[in-house]
Amino acid sequence: MDVRKSSATNKHRNRHRENSAWLVAFLSMVTKTSRRLHRLPDTMSFSVDKMSVPVFTLSLGCRVLPGCVTVAKFDGSHCCLAAATIADKVVIHSPHHHNGLLGRSGFGSTQSTQELSTLNMSQSVTALCAGVLDPSTDKDMLVVGTATSLLAYNVDTNMELFYREVPDGVGAMVIGKLGSYTTPLALVGGNCSLQGFDCKGKDIFWSVTGDNVCSLTLLDFDQDGENELIVGSEDFDIRVFKEDHIISEQTETEAVTSLAAFSNSKFGYGLANGTVGVYDKFQRLWRVKSKNRAMSIYAYDLDGDGVEELITGWSNGKIDARSSRTGEVMFKDNLNHAVAAITEGDYRMLGRSDLICCSVEGEGYNMSGEVGIRTSGVGPGTLSVEQDNFREILSKKQTLLLELRNYQGSAHFSNPAQGHTQDKQIINQEAKTRLQTGISINMGKDHIPPHVEITLSTNNEMIIRAVLVFAEGIFKGETHVIHPKDSEVSSKLNVALFPQKDVPIDIHIKSLVGCKGSQHYHVFELTRQLPRFSMYTLTTESSQPCDSFVSCFINERLQRIAMWLNQNFLLSEDLEVSFELKVSFLSLRNNSELTVTMFPDGRLVINTEDIVLAGELIQSLAAFLNLEHVQVVAGFPLQYRRLEELMQKVIALKEARLRLGAEMADHSGLIRSLVVRAEDARMMDNIYHEESSLNKEN
Repeated sequence: MDVRKSSATNKHRNRHRENSAWLVAFLSMVTKTSRRLHRLPDTMSFSVDKMSVPVFTLSLGCRVLPGCVTVAKFDGSHCCLAAATIADKVVIHSPHHHNGLLGRSGFGSTQSTQELSTLNMSQSVTALCAGVLDPSTDKDMLVVGTATSLLAYNVDTNMELFYREVPDGVGAMVIGKLGSYTTPLALVGGNCSLQGFDCKGKDIFWSVTGDNVCSLTLLDFDQDGENELIVGSEDFDIRVFKEDHIISEQTETEAVTSLAAFSNSKFGYGLANGTVGVYDKFQRLWRVKSKNRAMSIYAYDLDGDGVEELITGWSNGKIDARSSRTGEVMFKDNLNHAVAAITEGDYRMLGRSDLICCSVEGEGYNMSGEVGIRTSGVGPGTLSVEQDNFREILSKKQTLLLELRNYQGSAHFSNPAQGHTQDKQIINQEAKTRLQTGISINMGKDHIPPHVEITLSTNNEMIIRAVLVFAEGIFKGETHVIHPKDSEVSSKLNVALFPQKDVPIDIHIKSLVGCKGSQHYHVFELTRQLPRFSMYTLTTESSQPCDSFVSCFINERLQRIAMWLNQNFLLSEDLEVSFELKVSFLSLRNNSELTVTMFPDGRLVINTEDIVLAGELIQSLAAFLNLEHVQVVAGFPLQYRRLEELMQKVIALKEARLRLGAEMADHSGLIRSLVVRAEDARMMDNIYHEESSLNKEN
């Protein structure tokens, strides 16, 4: 099978690598330059303060639920901290109300100073937030979600604002204005549903999403002056809703457990597998992965430079702040317990917000000391540029030093007594080594199912000792290591890939290449991208397309459709069309067929039994052609039959429920009559005993 070839070289490999003297000279220059950069001018100074001692601490006296902590101004002026506990209660810490303002009928005071008040809930709390919900007042309202209900509470007046049954449950909440709605809404995400309630409890917004909602946030995504709703769900997708329309959808590798909106079009996200990152609209700026879980993320300007950092609280108690642009760690600290939530508020009444971190043990810390880099005597951004240059040169120096040691060591690995001539030949051979890659489809054999295969090979006798493959959503932990046995090492290596979803995947490969028996290897790094529909192979067998289809009219040339197919499918050679386009594919996952037909009149027909695949194909084609609206006609008889069967089952279950209800009513009436008869029988038995007693007395 013909495969597409590409070559990659080591990052810092130079064309004239046989002569290593230039490395020494360059390292000397780097050292001198770094020394000059390290001596900053007298007018420039900076320092980094680590938050070893928080400005203030607080204790709630109970364990709290992760993600169920918020700071609000329930009276409109003083900040309070509200948290849901594991005992089905909501605790409010109000340090500015020592006179028991919150200790009324609904809330009970728990301390002599009456800083803590509690609200008892009849169910476990699943989500908690606060915000201005009533436009007629500037007081924040407390909104508590459970598995079946939603409660909005006015803490200042100790009155219930509204109570609503929510059958789909409450998995995440956010309060704010959405789209063209003029009043604030309490936006609730549950089981595949999105709802928005106003201050009176009216359900004025409703929509659906693909799976259980895990996280919500509001953000002006398209910079049009109106907020869009960012939704993270268990199906690994991040969706952007412009009111009830989806305008963007990004697929991640795990459930999206947390979201954080920045002041611009950027937003941060956290996944269940310990990944955090930042998106700027449709582009992901960076991502990092940890073995710990990100319990909470928050956007906060920690160093006062006007640019918000992404603050992350981890399950091991670590807290770090990363640059929203690069992901570089700017600060880190540790708590004694896992982080429950990160929020902000003017808790000390100083006119500026404090960053507040709360642990699962109910301990709160202010993390807003003088943190980060403080500059004086220089303009904004000057020091950061100097630091970046200094860091880049030092990194290059370390890399070149390591590379020089590898060259010096590998030149004498086989037989040091053979002299300088063989050393030079080895270095020349290493310098000319190229790593070639090819991506193809392997139909599998025996117990190996069909898969996508990456072939790595060198252009000479150099061997591939090991390969590290980094890919999202393919391997467990996103990393796969191949280390052949000594007897199986060669200049060629195959890597099998089994993508689970139809998304484009960037494959990052690091290969250790060197001579046989060497203890030093060169690291070749390269990146290849798998097409979105790489798990479908082109088939030449002609068969009747299935009855299920989607069709639409597209005013585009056939060559453009062929170009889309070439970019999104893994083909051995590019398709060439002239009058009519008809191609058939076979799924490597379930052997189902896919047929794409384009007629000269512009009608496009996609035949497949997979309704999800059909939707993804239409979305991919519309994005490739920059089409905002596509009128599609769909027909899926098999899905219709399944739906009819499910509806029949629902009808049968409903009839059974009604029948059981009627039988229960009949049995209840019978039980009532039997109870009356039993009471009569008991009384009759007493009458006989009384008559017997009277007869004995007479």
